[in-house]
Amino acid sequence: MATSIEPERPDSPVAREIITELDAELELLYPEESRHGYSVDKLISERVDFFLVRHDGHPAGCGAIQVCGSEYGELKRMYVRPPFRGRGLGRLLIDRLAEHAREQGVCLLRLETGIHQLEAIRLYEGMGFQRIPPFGPYLPDPLSLFYERPT
Repeated sequence: MATSIEPERPDSPVAREIITELDAELELLYPEESRHGYSVDKLISERVDFFLVRHDGHPAGCGAIQVCGSEYGELKRMYVRPPFRGRGLGRLLIDRLAEHAREQGVCLLRLETGIHQLEAIRLYEGMGFQRIPPFGPYLPDPLSLFYERPT
């Protein structure tokens, strides 16, 4: 089984489809003020590097990284479609985004995730991410957790 993780425009049809799925899943879990994912337009305007995961040629998920100067890269829009979960694709995606950050001269990854995304939390903590206070534009939110780790 072949997995690839390649840059993709967030406004491509397949990227839009996956982002729409992610947004629908998050809408069931969190009120609007606790959802911090960028829209497709904002991903483009903020020059966020977006990647698509394909498994055996099928679009299986996505992830993005916003490089914030030389200080850190923030993981954004992390998602693996339900039929593809449990195959290690999230782990591979984080490794690829960390590699991309290092190529940009960034040595620290940060992220925000919701408290109800238990699989994601286990993944992040299992990959060495440590809890931190809110960073950058984030304010304290009882529905959000914040993490960082070296690239």
